[in-house]
Amino acid sequence: MSSEVQRNFFDDHRARFSFETIRSYRMALRQFFAFCEKNFDEVKATDIRAWLSSMEEKELKPRTIHIKLSALKSFYRYCMEENKVKKNPTVTIQTPKIDDSLPYYLSKRQVALLQEHTKENPRDRAIVEMLYATGVRVSELLQMKKEDIKWETMQIWIRKGKGNKERFVLFTHECTERLKTYIETHKEESVYVFPNNRGSHLSRVFVEKRFQEFSEALGFIVRPHTMRHTFAAHLAEKNMPQSYIQELLGHSNFNSTRIYTRLNEAARKKQYDHYQV
Repeated sequence: MSSEVQRNFFDDHRARFSFETIRSYRMALRQFFAFCEKNFDEVKATDIRAWLSSMEEKELKPRTIHIKLSALKSFYRYCMEENKVKKNPTVTIQTPKIDDSLPYYLSKRQVALLQEHTKENPRDRAIVEMLYATGVRVSELLQMKKEDIKWETMQIWIRKGKGNKERFVLFTHECTERLKTYIETHKEESVYVFPNNRGSHLSRVFVEKRFQEFSEALGFIVRPHTMRHTFAAHLAEKNMPQSYIQELLGHSNFNSTRIYTRLNEAARKKQYDHYQV
C-alpha cells in the first residue's frame, strides 16, 4: 500500500520535480519507512522526531536532514490532498536550520530543571543523568548492557559506537547514585541497562516521546541528542582540551568536535558581557 502511494506521489510530481529531486526524495522516503517500520497511514510525529534524532546522531549535515525532511513533508501534503491520511504527522515538525549556527544546548539551570522534573521517576532520572554525564548517543545508551559498566573505575564500555568503534566513557558519582537507584528498583530479567517489558532494550521512539513530554512540561526544547551537545558544551566551557572531548564523544573526525571550540568562545564572550554590565 505504501509503495503504491509513493509511486503515485512521484508520478503526479514528475513534471514539477527535477530528476535529482526525485532521486533524493525517493531515497529519503525509502530510508524513513525502513527506519519507522510502519505503514504510511500509521506514522506519528514521534516516529519522525526519532528519525531526525537518528540522523543527528549519525552527524549528517543540517542541509542533508533538511532535504530528507522536505521529502517527507511533501509526501504527506500529497497524502492529505488525496485523502490518504486523516492527519498530517509532519505539521508539528520544525525544519532544521541549515546555516552554520552553534548546536543547541541547555544551560546549567535548564539541566537542573530537567533533573528536578524527572527525580520522581528513577528510570527517567537515570537516562537524563547518563546522557548528560557520559555524552553517549541515545543508540549507544539503549544498547548498553549491565556487564559493560565498570563500577570500580566509573567507566562504561561502548561496544559498538558509530562506525562499530569501541571506546570507554566516564561517569560521575551523581550518575553512579542515579543508576544504582534505578537498577535496584527495576530488577527486570534482562542484560540491558534500560530494558523494556519484553527483556529487550527500550526503543528510541519511546525515549524520544518521553523527552517530548519533558519539553512540553518545562517550556524549553530538550531531546536526547541535546544532552550530548550539552555534555560537550559544558566541558568546552570549562576549557577541557578539544582532543579529550573528541575522544569522549567518539568522534573520528577532529572537525566534528571543532564546533565546541566555538561554544567555548561564545561562553567567554557571554562572561565578558556579564562583567561589563
